[in-house]
Amino acid sequence: MITKPKGTTDLYGIEGKKWEYVNSMIREFCEMYNYDYMRTPVFESSELYHRSVGETSDIVTKETYDFKDRHDRELTLRPEGTAGIVRSYIENKMYANNSDPVKVYYNYPMYRYERPQAGRMRELTQFGLEVLGGDDPMLDAEIISMPYRLFEELGIDNVTVMINSLGDKESRDNYRKTLVEYLTPKIDTLCSDCQNRLKTNPLRILDCKVDKDSEVLKNAPKIMDSLNDESKARFEKVLEYLRLMDIDYEIDQNIVRGLDYYDHTVFEYAVDIPELGSGATLGGGGRYNSLVEELGGPATSCVGFAAGLDRVVLAMDYLNLFDKLNKSIDCYVMYVNEEEKMKAIEITQNLRLNGIVTELNNTNKNLKAQFKSADKYNAKQLVILNSEDLFKGLVTVKDNITKEEQKIDEYELVDYLISNL
Repeated sequence: MITKPKGTTDLYGIEGKKWEYVNSMIREFCEMYNYDYMRTPVFESSELYHRSVGETSDIVTKETYDFKDRHDRELTLRPEGTAGIVRSYIENKMYANNSDPVKVYYNYPMYRYERPQAGRMRELTQFGLEVLGGDDPMLDAEIISMPYRLFEELGIDNVTVMINSLGDKESRDNYRKTLVEYLTPKIDTLCSDCQNRLKTNPLRILDCKVDKDSEVLKNAPKIMDSLNDESKARFEKVLEYLRLMDIDYEIDQNIVRGLDYYDHTVFEYAVDIPELGSGATLGGGGRYNSLVEELGGPATSCVGFAAGLDRVVLAMDYLNLFDKLNKSIDCYVMYVNEEEKMKAIEITQNLRLNGIVTELNNTNKNLKAQFKSADKYNAKQLVILNSEDLFKGLVTVKDNITKEEQKIDEYELVDYLISNL
């Protein structure tokens, strides 16, 4: 038997309904904030991700699906959303004659070769927001506020924004020097990944999941002490806007994010759901003011966010937020002979075209079996046809909850059901 690859999943039945519900909420929410949907290819030149994400990031060193096509071109399955959005922004010259920021959202599969676990798959679905062309701290606050409010709308109301600032290039360079001087004599006490990062990307050591409780990291120099006045003022403005928007936040100076292109504001969404483990997050993001230029475009200030929907759906499951999605239909149409079947098809089509979720006997079951099918679908109303009533232009409608029955004129059926559903 052929089975699905490790780290992937099939979605159907109630699980499919969960995902469709979350996807529809995301779409409505982003449209409300005037963000346009954007889709980029599922595979791109490997150079795009190796340059943008960073050769030293975990995604590139451990997780990308790299391959060569038949013309020996090096390609990579999309591991994250921002790089492709930026590539498209440059290639399609979205910056030309556009004084307003380009605001987009995406929601599609990504691919990372990592160890599968709850809420973390090799084929994952990621939802993200990007604002390209705007340096106002207000945009940082807007990007942070949108997922926060979306999580609330979905019912996940125990979320806290964890926020930090990496500052500008001058601030980061100063901090990097200070951090390396502090860590060098102590690096042997940390994990092998941290030892490698000391030379390649020392800021990532602060984000280590293995040594997060180490006294060495707890006592490490704080990046806020290395921020210049301009970076401090900018960060304070972001926090001011968040307070204005009534967004709960905490400053966490160990947040650096896993990708190399961030500067200034970085943030994550911490959630208190024990089943997800301690320190669980639903996503995060930050500002990246140099990435467009590094990939060959004009100097462009940007800010973005991304969340793995696998983890969001899992969180909602733990909080029992999908109970209302239990499969149910409005109406089940029942018949027993060919004459009644012809009328059942006609009635079912008319009900569906009027927005009434309707099913009918598709396998010539007897009446007793049809009642069982209606119960399986949790049908609210039953339309029961018989030849004698049809001759008079009548149908029997039974409320499947109260069990009350009455005969209705066939031409009044739609209005009757709409008023009683």
